[in-house]
Amino acid sequence: MAADPPSSSWHALLCLTLFSAVVASSSAMDCDGDDRAALLRVKAQLGDPVQLSSWLPATNCCAWEPPAVFCSAAGRVTGLALSSLDGVRAPVPPALGELPELVILQVQSVRGLSGPIPSSFGNLTRLEDLNIAGTSISGPVPDFLAGLTSLRTLVIADGKLAGPIPGCLGSLPGLRYLDLSGNMLTGAIPPGLLHGSFRFLILANNQLTGEIPSDCGDDDVDTLDLSRNRLTGDPSPFLFGIAKPLAKVDLSWNELEFDMSDVSFPHHLTFLDLSHNRINGSVAKSLMDVKLEHLDVSYNGLCGEIPAGRFMSAHGAESYEQNRCLCGTPLPPCTTGGILG
Repeated sequence: MAADPPSSSWHALLCLTLFSAVVASSSAMDCDGDDRAALLRVKAQLGDPVQLSSWLPATNCCAWEPPAVFCSAAGRVTGLALSSLDGVRAPVPPALGELPELVILQVQSVRGLSGPIPSSFGNLTRLEDLNIAGTSISGPVPDFLAGLTSLRTLVIADGKLAGPIPGCLGSLPGLRYLDLSGNMLTGAIPPGLLHGSFRFLILANNQLTGEIPSDCGDDDVDTLDLSRNRLTGDPSPFLFGIAKPLAKVDLSWNELEFDMSDVSFPHHLTFLDLSHNRINGSVAKSLMDVKLEHLDVSYNGLCGEIPAGRFMSAHGAESYEQNRCLCGTPLPPCTTGGILG
């Protein structure tokens, strides 16, 4: 993408807030013996990576670093961050599910981590943030995740998950950030996956089909990234509207088909990518009133003169290339019969 999505910075802020909430003088309080034993089993199941050399018996696991172990005032492990563990070639450690007080679990950039998510994760009923990205985890998105009713953030991205997105995830009452991007998921997007305010749905780079659920246009959705799938239909009637709070929409590289001419785009939008679809009509005049940091409607079937004035001057020719017959600034001027893009 040409611009950084706002969702990543928001999620980093959420994680920092959650970590701050679960940490209470971690290094000063000796950790719970059962939690220390579980962490040592995690280390063994990962093949004793060198980055975990400080994880030793009879030491305070609340002081182990790097990576980060966070504890409550009672010495229970409430947060764990594993990242960039070189040389790991192992399945996901089942012992991670033996840390019942975990609120945050993050596993980042461990490409040698493989296999399915173990059923022991179903024991992590206090978990609010599960963030796994940059691994080789495979298998389906497990149904038992729907039993983790405290989850607010669920990220299993940039891996090898396959199969459909289970509709039972919609039963998680507080889930408002879902990122399953960069996998091999198939089938339709289930409706009702997210709840609460300030919702983020990121399902890019999969093999999803069917139409976009209408609840993606609810008033509490901030970010919608469904790019690089095989989605069809016309989402414009429910997705867009001047008063919608949407900040980012990326629907590029799909098979969506609608007339853009009279679409009213939200005034809060900062990022809009509709490129590589089957969108026709003309460039919507409502875009003149939207202060976009990124606009891309290239590789569609748009025609006619590009609206000029107000915020349209911020967008270069690359925003409109490879359409049927667009013309006007920043493209060459229109002629009697229009021009070919």
